[in-house]
Amino acid sequence: MNDIQTQQDLYVLVDEFYKKLLADDSISYIFTDVVKIKIEEHLPVLVTFWSQAILGTGGYVKNLTQIHLDINAKEYLSPELFKIWLDHFFSTVDENFKGEKAEQIKTQAVNIGTMMQIKIAQEKGKMM
Repeated sequence: MNDIQTQQDLYVLVDEFYKKLLADDSISYIFTDVVKIKIEEHLPVLVTFWSQAILGTGGYVKNLTQIHLDINAKEYLSPELFKIWLDHFFSTVDENFKGEKAEQIKTQAVNIGTMMQIKIAQEKGKMM
């Protein structure tokens, strides 16, 4: 099994990952009902994000934190949802890739999830 090396590898990863998310009723509603993503438009954005994070290519200019805070304002992004997200992410990485970059992307995903949960908790604290 190869490591993550190219943007095409990342496309395979995010495509397979989103197939899992959208097939899981415990989290799919976030993407289908709350955000109403258009997957064909969303996947290239995710590839750009992960390519910047893992391959150092640059090009991602959106505010990842604000995007998730805006979603959370519509529907609470609970720690349970982050766990489901992370479990699907890890399994998708492990089923498709092995190596330094594969481990790096999993660590990055944990860090992002943790940061998002902290920011969400801070926002919730401001509202009380």
